[in-house]
Formats: sequence, structure tokens, C-alpha cells
Amino acid sequence: MTLQEMINASLLAGGHDEVAGFIRQETQRQNSAIELIASENFPSDAVKAAAASDFVAKYTEGYPQQRESGNRGRYYGGCENADALEEYCCRKWKQVFSTDYHVNVQPHSGSSANLAAFLSVLKPGDTVLSMSLENGGHLTHGSPVNFSGRLFDFHFYGVDDTGRISYEALDELLYSCKPKLVLAGASAYSREIDFRRIGELIDRYAAAGGERPWFMVDMAHIAGLVAAGVHQSPFGVADIITTTTHKTLRGTRGGLIFCKPELARKVDSAVFPGSQGGPLQHIIAAKAVTADEDCTEQYRDYIRRVVANTKAMCDEFIRMGYDVVTGGTDNHLFLVDFSRTHPDLTGKAVQNMLDEEGITLNKNCVPNEKRSPVEASGVRIGCAAMTTKGYDEEDFRAVARRIDSLIRGYCASL
Repeated sequence: MTLQEMINASLLAGGHDEVAGFIRQETQRQNSAIELIASENFPSDAVKAAAASDFVAKYTEGYPQQRESGNRGRYYGGCENADALEEYCCRKWKQVFSTDYHVNVQPHSGSSANLAAFLSVLKPGDTVLSMSLENGGHLTHGSPVNFSGRLFDFHFYGVDDTGRISYEALDELLYSCKPKLVLAGASAYSREIDFRRIGELIDRYAAAGGERPWFMVDMAHIAGLVAAGVHQSPFGVADIITTTTHKTLRGTRGGLIFCKPELARKVDSAVFPGSQGGPLQHIIAAKAVTADEDCTEQYRDYIRRVVANTKAMCDEFIRMGYDVVTGGTDNHLFLVDFSRTHPDLTGKAVQNMLDEEGITLNKNCVPNEKRSPVEASGVRIGCAAMTTKGYDEEDFRAVARRIDSLIRGYCASL
């Protein structure tokens, strides 16, 4: 009996037929769909088993007693196993990224990690410089409807005419807006981010007399590529680094914060009691299993295949005449822009049409977007999830051709 079958049997035995039905339907959807959402992946049964463990019942407010940041221990008794688990989880994530940075494994999500990271070094109203949302940034990087944009004064750098980050614009903004924090990272950007160059710009700004801003990297999307050594690492350059543990890390949904040792106490305090109560210890167990898996050569080989598969699919779209933002990809995702090739086609329409055909992706704004985010003029495509399912380069090329055929048929019906 598989893990999912055991879970369904337990639910049915407890009389939870409707919930069991919802889970069974979602399992069927995941098993049958071609999953191209860049934020999603399929964790192992071991990760899912850890998330369903008896740690789900344990409340563990605080930190293990031997926490190197000096914060106080747990607020409840009976935490000896949770302490050992959390310390193990921290050690393993340091091993994944070959770093001596301090790590906090308690954030419930990437958004929670970003909130705590901001609160560790900023005060409300402080100025932050980040990548604009319409050019690939994330909701928590300054959207006016998000806590980030409501708490802090965000200014934005964007991309140049090629769709790549404009480091020149970033440099100019350092001097004009004098930020307290510079944030690098994206949710829809297909090229390698030059963290070292941003660090050098910050150093040059400080050497010219400016107050040195903190440098934060949100590597949620590319963390797996960093771990496997196929994307430039922010470790040793950034002061604070946040990530999710799903996406390319292929684990449970959750967040992590890494920081230079001198910021450890501030970061830990910003997580608890600053922005969260008790951590989800069963999810920390799943994060530990994820880290175990991500330390292996098999995982690093998987990431190399993700990058090769993404390039193959991207190149197939280009060969068929589609506009791909930046003209290619260096990572696990790319953006198709319909503005020129299909001016009457929206990203929303493509997303909805493909959903009906069992292909899942998401609409996405493109540089110089003329439509609202609700409609958008492009789609974002990621290859991490289907690589987990065993797809190779030719499989992804075939999916690209199928999407093209569906788009041509849809356009002909308009």
C-alpha cells in the first residue's frame, strides 16, 4: 500500500469520506496533469511521511537550548526530541549550501521568511530597493497590497531592452534613494542573477560615503540551482538570504532564513517572537528530510537535468517563432511573451485553455506590460516538476509543440 493509499484508508476509517475524496481527486489531477508551474514540484514520499509524523502534535515555542544566537530555549517542556530534530535540520541545510551562515528553519513560508528578514534589520518606513514586480519581482518585494509595500518604502529597479536586469539602473538608484536594504531575487526571471556584481555596487556606494545598506537575497526559485552549483551563490556576498523549501529544492512547503553570524540573534528574534509563534515541528521534520535528499549527487544530477530540459523546451518555442523574454533561459523557467506574435491573446486565456487540456502553467506579466496582471500578456513555464516525473529534453520539446498546436487551434476559433 502506498503512503497516499494509507492516508486515504485512515480518513475513510474515520468517516472523513468527503475529505478523502478531495485528496483522491487532487492525487489524480497531479498524476495526470503536465505540471509546468515554476513554483511547484513533487516531494518524495519520505518528505510527505515526515510532514505527517507525530511531531504534528507537539508545540515548541522558542528555540533549542543550545541555539548559537543566544536566544532563550523552549517555553514548553517535553521538547528534547524536537530540539534534536531542529538542530539536525539546521546542520543539514548548512551542508546543502556548504555555508557557515546561521540558519533559522522555523519560517512557515517564503513570505514569512521575508517578513522576518525585513523586521530583523529594518524599521517601518525604511527605504528598500528591489526588483519591480512587473519585471519579475515577487509580491513580498514591495507590492502595495502586501505587507512589504505597506510597511516599507520600496523603490524599484527593472530590466533593460533585452529583458535582463539593469545593473546600471540599480547603481543609479542606490545614490538617489539611499536604501537601508537592497533586495535581489525574482519569481519570474530566467537569467542568472549576478549577486557579486550587486555586492560590488553596494561596496562602491559605501566607499563613496553612502551608508552601507543591508544586502538581502530571496533565492526561493533558484535555491536548488545554487545548491547544485549551477547558479552563482549569494553566500559570502549577501547579509541575509531567504528561500522556500519547495520549488527547485523539491521538499515540503516552507521557508528558511540564512544570515551572517553577527545577525543571528536579530533574525531569530524577528521570527520568534517577532512574527511567528510556535513553529510547525512536523514541517521542520519534512524540511530535514528534504535537506538529506538535497545533499546527494542524485539530487545535483536532477538539477542539471532541470536546467537542460528547460533550455530544450525554451529553444523549441523560439524555433516555432514565439518571443521568449531575454531570448532564452539560464535556470528552471522562462517567459513566453504573446504581445507581438499573438497580440489578441492573453496569458489568462492561454492558462485557462491549457487547464482544460491537462497542462498547468500560469499567466504572467511581461516587461513593458500593457495589460493588467489579471489578464497579462505572457505565461511562465517551469520544468522542475515534470523533470521529477522523469521527463527528458525530447518530452519537453513535444509538450512545447502540443502547446503550440493548442494555441493555434484556439486562435483560429476566435
